[in-house]
Amino acid sequence: MSRTNHAKLGGAVKGEALFREHGNQVAALCWRAGKRGLEVLLITSLNSKRWILPKGWPEADLTPSQNAAREAFEEAGVTGKIAAHAIGHYHYLKEKREGTGMPVRVDVFALAVIKQLDDWPEKDMRTLAWMPLNEAIAKVSEPGVRQLLKNFQKQHVPHRQPAAARRHV
Repeated sequence: MSRTNHAKLGGAVKGEALFREHGNQVAALCWRAGKRGLEVLLITSLNSKRWILPKGWPEADLTPSQNAAREAFEEAGVTGKIAAHAIGHYHYLKEKREGTGMPVRVDVFALAVIKQLDDWPEKDMRTLAWMPLNEAIAKVSEPGVRQLLKNFQKQHVPHRQPAAARRHV
């Protein structure tokens, strides 16, 4: 697989033996235009307290994008406009109680946040933080999430012209 296709898949190599689909989750990449430009929302995981995107297991009666929006509400207390199609996916190894790991594929949907609620189901269980994309890229530990954030940044953050080019316009 070419390096370009590898990046489009969020850092996962299709067909990798370890990550053949054993579990499927959905996640929301929650974003807004903030005081510091485009910002994304990260939350802490329940056990290890590492920075992650709101994610979870889908419910059968909802579409994948609706499930991602539900996870954003339950875990981060945000609502907004969810993309109908995933912007990408990544893989990770979910730690199980008995000490084993389960390979999981996570489809990620962009959620343009419209409202941040004062109360939500997992408010007292997690920390959340809005931050610029560069900061979020540095804070997440999952390589696939990092790559998805980089791809999102390339598509949504305007690139500044070099100073020399601006002078000649």
